[in-house]
Amino acid sequence: MVIELAALLHDIADWKFYDGDETVGPRVASEFLKTLFIEKKTIDHVCQIIKTVSFKGAGVNTPMQTLEGMIVQDADRLDAIGAIGIARCFAYGGYKGNQMHSPEQKVVMHESAQNYKKNRSSSINHFYEKLFLLKDRMNTKAGYTMAHERHQFMQQFLDRFKKEWDGIL
Repeated sequence: MVIELAALLHDIADWKFYDGDETVGPRVASEFLKTLFIEKKTIDHVCQIIKTVSFKGAGVNTPMQTLEGMIVQDADRLDAIGAIGIARCFAYGGYKGNQMHSPEQKVVMHESAQNYKKNRSSSINHFYEKLFLLKDRMNTKAGYTMAHERHQFMQQFLDRFKKEWDGIL
């Protein structure tokens, strides 16, 4: 039950939509689960997963303490890469008003969660600053296998994008 609840609720109040406040999601999830009369131990476990599931920068390690958390974290990361991940990247970048591509803008490998949160990078840079890093941060063998295939697809997409951008194709 923990995996299902954490997977369903991990983005219930994502910090990206709450001025970087990482406490909102676990608090909203906890309040909701209490209305369902879920036991406190389960609520605490789900909320711990929600607190630590997200990527917070290239230099920021976010290890999971439980197998359930590792599974949810892998699923969250798999959603961020591959074809759906590409679509999400551009949709969110557009929502935030970020440029699609700015060749002169340097890629930033964030060493802290604060720097990652403040960053206003292009959608293409986001591939290098986050998406391409996820395949090596998987917790499970199944997640690792799936992530590598999706990573290859993103690389093919980006190679094609750059050729079209440069007028080669």
